[in-house]
Amino acid sequence: MILLWGLPDERPIARVVEELDRLGAPWQLIDQRDEGKISAEIAFDHRLHATVSNGPRVLHLDAATAVYHRCQDPRNLSQNVSDSQSAAWGHILAIEDLLLGWLEITSALVVNRPSHMVSNASKPYQLAIIESCGLRVPETLVTTNPRAVEAFWARHGDVIFKSVSGVRSKVARLRETDRDRLVDVTFCPTQFQQFILGVDYRVHVVYDKVFTTRIKSGAEDYRYSQDESPLTLSVCEIDERLQQQCIRMCSAMGLHLAGIDLRRTVDGEWYCFEVNPSPAFTFYEDATGQPIAAAIAQLLVSR
Repeated sequence: MILLWGLPDERPIARVVEELDRLGAPWQLIDQRDEGKISAEIAFDHRLHATVSNGPRVLHLDAATAVYHRCQDPRNLSQNVSDSQSAAWGHILAIEDLLLGWLEITSALVVNRPSHMVSNASKPYQLAIIESCGLRVPETLVTTNPRAVEAFWARHGDVIFKSVSGVRSKVARLRETDRDRLVDVTFCPTQFQQFILGVDYRVHVVYDKVFTTRIKSGAEDYRYSQDESPLTLSVCEIDERLQQQCIRMCSAMGLHLAGIDLRRTVDGEWYCFEVNPSPAFTFYEDATGQPIAAAIAQLLVSR
């Protein structure tokens, strides 16, 4: 049995379900919206036992051979309790904590274990891992010192800034109009990087399969391209050596699925910006027709 955890109408979950159905693979889903009503239990004797109950329905997690999860922040689910002091809210957090703990200790294939996803919470830490795996990264500064930013800016001439954490932020160029705001970094560690001129690529790795999308956009951050310029996504291939580097990097991080952001310069040099351990792959699949969901479903079934 394949276990899914998340929102059934969220596109990546829904697409994987479609592909599991196409393969005739049995699956069960834990809907995050039901966490206020369900109960869960983990027990040990000679082996691990775990159950999730929703009224008369009891789901035995021991039967799961593989898991795909895409959990949302429960605070963003409108039906969840907003009062952080309420017993109902505490129940939801307890359920999530128990299920996250189970993902760490189950013998099932987990795409991906929470402990293997944590590097995404610190972009500088993740960059260090990326570089140790042999991929080039932009020179980076994380600081609360405005003078350090000035020196870094002067050295590189063209600089971008973005969030240090895993919270999504819009990448932006540092402009002369921002100079008076540099004092703000005193109150918030901020990440600055040398601007790399080139073409963006998104590489999805599903275990040993690689799907590459070339992204044509005039925007500084193509994810927000609709605000600034047209966006074109197309299927392409990268050379075998780079493909294997991406696969080995994901393996080193313990990731069975990842979305890797690359940029190729006019001189043919490749830079890696970050690795997303829970990519919203359908944005790229819908635009290019690449069978990413099918590869994820096949990985889950192969276990």
